[in-house]
Amino acid sequence: MNFELLLSFLSIGGTLIGTFSGIVISNKLTVYRIEQLEKKVEKHNNVIERTYKLEGRMTEAEHDLRDMKGGDK
Repeated sequence: MNFELLLSFLSIGGTLIGTFSGIVISNKLTVYRIEQLEKKVEKHNNVIERTYKLEGRMTEAEHDLRDMKGGDK
């Protein structure tokens, strides 16, 4: 009887250790992937901001060219 009881406790302990270690590893992987996605989003946002600034500068350049062409006539 004692052997079966010891074996059942060891089985339960092994199952619990395996389950919790799987949860911890899965959680670490999820956190890592979220961090990588945040880095990608930050890079994307920087590109969007730079593009917006460039579009504004391009509009100003177009207005300057239009003014220069209009002054020649």
